[in-house]
Amino acid sequence: MKRFVRICNYGEGRRFFAINLTMTMKFYKYQGTGNDFVMIDNRKGVFPKNNETLVAQLCHRRFGIGADGLILLENDPQYDFRMVYYNSDGRESTMCGNGGRCVVAFAKQLGIIEHETLFIAVDGEHRATIEGDSYVRLQMKNVTEVEEHKGYVFLNTGSPHHVQWVEAVDTVDVKSEGATIRYGELYATQGGSNVNFVSKGEKGFKVRTYERGVEDETYSCGTGVTAVAIALYHIGETGAQQITLHTRGGDLQVAFDRVGEGYENIYLSGSAQFVFEGTIEELKGKE
Repeated sequence: MKRFVRICNYGEGRRFFAINLTMTMKFYKYQGTGNDFVMIDNRKGVFPKNNETLVAQLCHRRFGIGADGLILLENDPQYDFRMVYYNSDGRESTMCGNGGRCVVAFAKQLGIIEHETLFIAVDGEHRATIEGDSYVRLQMKNVTEVEEHKGYVFLNTGSPHHVQWVEAVDTVDVKSEGATIRYGELYATQGGSNVNFVSKGEKGFKVRTYERGVEDETYSCGTGVTAVAIALYHIGETGAQQITLHTRGGDLQVAFDRVGEGYENIYLSGSAQFVFEGTIEELKGKE
C-alpha cells in the first residue's frame, strides 16, 4: 500500500510547529506488536538528522504520519547498516528493541540483507535473523547489573527500565502512574526511566509500558519486555530462561543465559511487519 502525505505547518494549542525544509522524501511504516515506526532509508545521508521539529512532526498522529518513533537506516563501513533511533518527541534516543526488529525487516525489504545480519546501533552491535518476511530474532546487549529494590527492579537493556509488580496490570492507569515514576525523584538525575507494570494472569505474564520520549503507554516495548523477563527471573518469579510475555500489541519471546552475576545471549523475538509506504511531497516553513 502506498500513501502520499503533504505535511505543512501546524498548530497545537499554543505550540506552533514549522520546519525550514522543502524536499520530497520516501518513507515506510512498520510495526512490531503495535509499536510503530516511520522508517527512512538514509544511506545517501540527506535526512536532516538534527531537526527535532521535523522528526516530531512526522511522528505526530494528527498532523503527520503517526508513530512511536522514527528510524534512519544508514551505511556503516564495518556493518550491514547503522540504526539511528528517535522518539516521537523528536529527540535521538537509546536503543529500541521493537525498532531494532523492524529495521531488520526493513533492511531485508531494501535488499540489504537476506536472512541474517550484524548491524550497529547506539548501544553497540546487534546480530539478528529473520524468518520469512516478518519474524525477527534480535540479540540484545548483555545485562551486567540488576538493581533489586523493595517493590521494583531497575536494569538497563539498551534503555533504562523500571519494572514494577502489580496485582492486576489491566487496571493500572499507565500514563498517569508511569509519568509519576518517570518524572519523580527516583530518576530525576538520570533523565527519567521507562516504566513497566507486570502481573501474572491465567495465560502468563502481562506487561504494559510507559515510554519516555513518547510520554504515554505504547502497545509494546521491546527493551521493556526484555527487562521484565530478566527481572522476573532475577527475583525468582519464574525459573524459565525463555519466556513469552503478553503485551497489548501481541506476544514477544525473550530468551537469555545467566552468566555469573549478569545475563548474556539475550534474544528478543517476535513479528515485525510492513504496514505501508508513501511519499512526503512537501515539507516547508520555518523552524
